[in-house]
Amino acid sequence: MPTIDLTGLTPLSAAAGSGSDGGALAAAPRRIGLTLVELQHAARLAGGAPLPFDIAEPQAADPIQARLGQSPAALDDESFRRAVAALHDPAESLERRGLVTAGALDPGLAGAIGLLAAPRLALDIDVAMAGVQAKVWHRQEGGAVASLATVDGIVFELGWFATDAWAGELARVAAVSEEVELGRSAVPSYVDLPFELADAAAEASGSGRGDLLSVLAARHGGAVRTHSGPLSDEAVVGVLSALASEAQGRLRALVADVSGAQVDTVGVVSWTLLADGWRALRPHHEGGVLRLEVQAMAPEDLALLVAPALGEAIR
Repeated sequence: MPTIDLTGLTPLSAAAGSGSDGGALAAAPRRIGLTLVELQHAARLAGGAPLPFDIAEPQAADPIQARLGQSPAALDDESFRRAVAALHDPAESLERRGLVTAGALDPGLAGAIGLLAAPRLALDIDVAMAGVQAKVWHRQEGGAVASLATVDGIVFELGWFATDAWAGELARVAAVSEEVELGRSAVPSYVDLPFELADAAAEASGSGRGDLLSVLAARHGGAVRTHSGPLSDEAVVGVLSALASEAQGRLRALVADVSGAQVDTVGVVSWTLLADGWRALRPHHEGGVLRLEVQAMAPEDLALLVAPALGEAIR
């Protein structure tokens, strides 16, 4: 399987706004904060470029809500639209910030929006921790990458950078929030277990039936192992319990080839945030049995796991 080297590819092209001097400063990642209406206005100025998300139509009030009050979802939708309506006029704010001059969009900003609209590869990341959920979109073509991220759908960060800076930007996405307190975990840095056991244990813990973990562990005796060998049933119960109780965040990255008429999903990376940091969750088959590998990861390891999927998309 081919892989992409995320540490040494072509510098950001001028088409994506890297500048004409070709120096290190020009190729360094650039980031701009934009409100939703500024982003939408900039996309219109960039030839009506489509953005990688949709805004749902307002929810219609039904007779039940009219009598009994709005549902939480309807209240959230109304609050969101009120906040958007209160934003400053995008044309004026973009001109004031120097991002629009004489009706023309800043070349770097225009290039980034254009790359978001027509990339070769798409990498969508959903990351949640400390009560906050972020949506991140990375789009790549040639030697350039454009990124878009938001936590509330109202304020966005738009960035563009050379492909050789992609690994660092992915580590930035996976960085653990300062609001998350890390300590020690009862889950080994590496553990491999039957997927059936992991699934049943998660369901038992989620429904308050932790007493069933010992039964499940005994049913799969000797099938859970670390680098040091199989774990005892008692140790397995501790691991299964910790996998459920320590979880305090998640990350999911999806890689797709969007260059053709049909979108082809070529890879998914899933992480869970435990008491001491990230663990990658990798399903695999062994002897006809579906198993789950749980391995400790650092934020900078995200690029290493994503790179093979990106290489498969290029192939």
